[in-house]
Amino acid sequence: MSVLKTCPEPLFPTYPELCEFTFEDYPTVKTLLTPDVEVNSESTAEPESESGPQVWWLEHWHWGKDFLAYTGRNKSAHTYDRFRNEIEKFLLWSFFINKVPIDRLRKTDILQYADFCWKPPVNWIGTSNQERFKLANGYFVINEHWQPFKIQAAKSQMIKDIDKKKYRPSQQTLTSTFTAIIVFYNYLMAEELCYGNPAQIAKKDCKHFINDVQVKEVKRLTNSQWQYLLDTAIDMADENQSYERNLFVIAALKTLFLRVSELSEREFWSPIMGHFWQDEDENWWFKVFGKGRKLRDTTVPPDFMSFLTRYRLSRGFSQLPANGENTVLVEKIRGQGGMSSRHLRRIVQEVFDLAYQNMKQVEGENRALKLKEASTHWLRHTGASMEIERGRALKDLSEDLGHASMATTDTVYVQTENKKRAESGKRRKVD
Repeated sequence: MSVLKTCPEPLFPTYPELCEFTFEDYPTVKTLLTPDVEVNSESTAEPESESGPQVWWLEHWHWGKDFLAYTGRNKSAHTYDRFRNEIEKFLLWSFFINKVPIDRLRKTDILQYADFCWKPPVNWIGTSNQERFKLANGYFVINEHWQPFKIQAAKSQMIKDIDKKKYRPSQQTLTSTFTAIIVFYNYLMAEELCYGNPAQIAKKDCKHFINDVQVKEVKRLTNSQWQYLLDTAIDMADENQSYERNLFVIAALKTLFLRVSELSEREFWSPIMGHFWQDEDENWWFKVFGKGRKLRDTTVPPDFMSFLTRYRLSRGFSQLPANGENTVLVEKIRGQGGMSSRHLRRIVQEVFDLAYQNMKQVEGENRALKLKEASTHWLRHTGASMEIERGRALKDLSEDLGHASMATTDTVYVQTENKKRAESGKRRKVD
């Protein structure tokens, strides 16, 4: 088997599908992992061909499956997906490229894997998000368009042609790669399947990591861009009541500092109207099931309540939520239940697109460009950054954001000293 000529195949489905996984339902995975010799728990035989499946492939796949099942049970859906991406790539590299069982790897092997991730073969790189498996004739078969690595053109890029040879992972992606592999090895060590963690040792010697002392730019909207976005959402809702949902979601993400997943329907949590509650001092709060499966209560300012009220009235409810009201917070456009993160992003993007056009016509493309580049997470950053600028206590903001420590809030959002530095730098002269 020529590795560079052979496209890699997916190994693991989504978490719900993993819980019900059988090789009979996934014949392509079974074919990929099954060697030409009979495999049993006591066999040490290897297939005659070094290019075909090895006996240890199936064992390692089970290691990965058990680890991901553990992750799916105890972590968020986002963490499962992120770890699945990384463990899948690592195992495919071990199978096809390195051809050495992962319990025999050393620091040098992990550094070679980092080199591979830095510049993977072009046929391992895709240009769009793709599902791993498709249902055909009652079986899950591989999606031939899926690839382990992904490169996409920026949303603001006019020409969408992509040169896969220019793929390079970001520092954040590289960090995520090492984090997943380190956690995987820690799990295998706890299960007494491996007796060391070469990834932990290799990370500090990886030549692709850069000591970053750059000015950190928070991905946020300017005050003017946010105003265009909000005004656009209000105009859309005023003209068509069905857009009240869009307006509410945008206002909530920015003002309550929410991640889009925290408004979405999830396996173990469904946001409801009753998660808005009032204490004995008539302060409003919103209960959030956040990152790390942690519950927090974030403050709800009076200015937000008018957006909640108009959204509720558009759905035929009373102005304010009742105690314990279990109505779905952001209902699906069609069908019952709450919206998924993907659907929430779509309805926000619809407003971003129109706001970009509105601002571009009035103030020009350069001033409007961030509205074209922005994602839903920018709204959380925008709201938090504006709070810092108005002088809100860092401790209070950190708790509303759900950060484990104020140091995280300080690192991400406090840009006061950099702004002073930039302002003083403007006074420099050429002559």
